[in-house]
Amino acid sequence: MTHTETLQSSGGDVRLRGISKTYGSFTAVHPLDLTIPAGSFFALLGASGCGKTTTLRMIAGLEEPTTGTVELSGRDVTDLPPYKRQVNTVFQNYALFPHLDIYENVAFGLRRRGIKSVKKQVEEMLDLVQLGPLARRRPQQLSGGQQQRVAVARALINHPEVLLLDEPLGALDLKLRRQMQLELKRIQTEVGITFVHVTHDQEEAMTMADTVAVMNGGRVEQLGAPAELYENPATTFVANFLGTSNLIRAGVVEAGGAELLLKAGDAELRLPARRCSAPARSGGQVLAGVRPEKVALAHADDAGTIAEGRNRLSGRIKDAGFIGVSTHYVVDVPGLGELAVYEQNIERDGRLVPGAETVLHWNPAHTFALDAEQDRQAGADLDEEAA
Repeated sequence: MTHTETLQSSGGDVRLRGISKTYGSFTAVHPLDLTIPAGSFFALLGASGCGKTTTLRMIAGLEEPTTGTVELSGRDVTDLPPYKRQVNTVFQNYALFPHLDIYENVAFGLRRRGIKSVKKQVEEMLDLVQLGPLARRRPQQLSGGQQQRVAVARALINHPEVLLLDEPLGALDLKLRRQMQLELKRIQTEVGITFVHVTHDQEEAMTMADTVAVMNGGRVEQLGAPAELYENPATTFVANFLGTSNLIRAGVVEAGGAELLLKAGDAELRLPARRCSAPARSGGQVLAGVRPEKVALAHADDAGTIAEGRNRLSGRIKDAGFIGVSTHYVVDVPGLGELAVYEQNIERDGRLVPGAETVLHWNPAHTFALDAEQDRQAGADLDEEAA
């Protein structure tokens, strides 16, 4: 039996049915149904106060639901205390015992259950989180990332069916956080346990999770694979909260076929009808969306060289920021406002500077459309907010 096989544990599925939480007149989580598949890496993503941590705490048994049920592996655990549920939680502050070394921190759960022979299991767990050589150090002698891995090892050694992670990387600096994202994903893949991860960091959720539930105002706004949410947002909140979107108010000229024809200002835009999440009818309105990195910029003098069939808008560069790997442009388009364009710095055109006349152009297939009744700014100001 290999090292991985001895650690491999069958993750359990989590089913929330009609679960909600109210505090007096305030509803933290509106009734929600959610199924988290066994063995998956699932992220609850949203800004502060969206209900994600409350949802996690109801799964853990740390918070009692106002309505609904929590099922783990087909078993109703709604009324069970935390210690009788096959779940363990890793918090942002790690909650390690400062007076115990790393080995004893990891062994704690086993010893508390009266297990005498802990050496093999503890060593396997320390190997899994790549901390074997540091076993006899105290927590304060470790970096934040190392402490976080100790907390994960201590939680996993009890072989929970579900590991709950509440903003586990929130205290780390950016570089270490990115490193730990890959590390946690590796650990989850290796042990096969269901991970439910709460975060306000979109990049973190999209890097690690198989499935992301975007929460807003105590409700799940959209659920799906990271690429699906990014490419096909169903609401303006998801479009803005997951990265940046240009949302352009446009009238529907032709609908009913495989392609929608829109009128935005003086320009015509096309997009695949299947990428429209709102009912589109001729004479109606939609918000046409395109991600900044899907858009290319051409100097106005080169407008004739742009390939036929691309969506195009004319404007004037208002701002340009060199970010290293790319340049971020803000382009003022008459009648439509300011649009963002992110261009990789491969062959930079020195003429594309503030004040220059330019043409924005992109593949119509990269356009999506949303209901025009929604708030165009929803979620746009929340991306950097701490949870």
